[in-house]
Parts: sequence; structure tokens; C-alpha cells
Amino acid sequence: MNQAPERSQQEPIKYGDVFQVQGELAEKAVTPRDAAMMQSAENAMLGHIQKGGAASTMTSAAMRNERAGLVDHNDISDDAGLRGVSITETDLPGKRIITESIGGQVVDQYSQRAPLAPPSMFEQLGGARGGRSGAITIGEALEATARTAGQKPVVWSDAAAIQAAEVRATGRINIVPGGVAAAAQSAASLNARTTKEEDKTKLVDILADATLKLPSDRPVTRRDAEGVTGAEMRNDPFLTTHPTGVSASVAAAARLNQKKLSSPEREGEEGI
Repeated sequence: MNQAPERSQQEPIKYGDVFQVQGELAEKAVTPRDAAMMQSAENAMLGHIQKGGAASTMTSAAMRNERAGLVDHNDISDDAGLRGVSITETDLPGKRIITESIGGQVVDQYSQRAPLAPPSMFEQLGGARGGRSGAITIGEALEATARTAGQKPVVWSDAAAIQAAEVRATGRINIVPGGVAAAAQSAASLNARTTKEEDKTKLVDILADATLKLPSDRPVTRRDAEGVTGAEMRNDPFLTTHPTGVSASVAAAARLNQKKLSSPEREGEEGI
């Protein structure tokens, strides 16, 4: 994959400059919304932004285009907006092929060793509190974040992701009084006014007992992961997510749940 080139800023960096694509897409400018969509897709599928992947390349190009005043922060290409971005995975012995596409054209393809993400952070959580058929719940995914990124000070993007997770777990639009979302918002507001890192409220302080703070809970789905990832990204100044943060944990849980549902021994269990 090409790096975003150094070039005259008389015209924007286009898809053809950074990817081996053809046709109309090659002549389209890389926009911030396109990059955000690919970031969301990578987070939902992989649980993180792939270093050197399509999302990071697009983000670099889009930031240069926006800084040069050649695209607007809310611009989106027809290819991404109408035909979408997608990531597919193909399982092979010992590895997994990841294919990233925009508007139906492949922009990147690479392999990763299987399993894609180790389930170690859920080993003591999945099904331990009675999640449906052993599936990892949203509350358990939040508690996993307390282990993977527990010492991270709570910021607004974390609070937004936690709120999105709570809404999906409870089915309530409003924030639950005394719940994880209310605590996260309070912590983010307080941390923004706190100068010393050691005095800031950390994710572990909010999420260590997340399942106990949720009035209801349910297994994580891919749609939940996409919603939580989108919320975290929209509230981050750089439109990114933390590699081991809230959305990463929810995405990892969703992948593990999907694998459980699709495994041979689970066939027919949905109707039980």
C-alpha cells in the first residue's frame, strides 16, 4: 500500500494516489467521513485500527486534504456513502485473510494469524454471570475494558461509548441514574478540569462492576459493536478509538459471540 504522497496542494489526495484502484474511485478525493467509516468497520471487525491498513492510510490522506482546505470535515464520497465500505474475513488453516473494500473495490488485503483476537480478557467473564447460552454480555465487555485499559483516564469519547453500550444493554434511551453512563459522564467532565493525571478518574473506577450497575443486560452483537465504535469515534477529536478501550472490548466480545453461534455444536440452539 502506498503512503499518502507529498504533493502540491492544488488538488486533493485521491484514492488512486494511495490505493491500487481504478475507475471513478481512483479520481475521488479521500474524505474524513470515508476514513471514519473505514475506522468504524475495522474496529467492529478487528477490535482495533489496523496499523498500515486502509483506515490509517485514509485517515492520513483525509487529514491532509482537510488541513489544506480541499475537503470539508463532513464530506463523504458517493462510493462510500452510497455503496459503503466493507471488511470481510476468510478463514484459512492457521491464518485469516482480511479484505477491505470501498464502493465494491478492494483497497487492501492482508493476512493475520488466527485467532484474530485472543479471548483471554473474557476467560473469567464469558457466561460467568449467566449470559444467554454462555454468550458474553455487554456488561461483561465493559468489565473487560477495566482490565485492558483500566488505568486510562476517562474522556468524553469513553463516556459516549459507555453510554451507547448502556443504551443497548438496557433498551432505555435515557441515562440510568447511578449507572455506568452517568458515572462516566461525570468522570469525563471532572477529568477535563483536573490537571494532575493521578487525580483523574480511571476507566477501572467506572467499569470494574459494570454488570452490577446495569439494570438489565444481554449478549453483545455485531450491531452493538458498530454502535459503540461509532459513538467513541464521533466524540474523539481525531475520529479514532482507543486500541484496548470500550469499543475494542465490545467488538472482541461480539466476534467471540458470533463464533459461538456459528460453531457446529450450536446449530439449532437458537430455536431452543
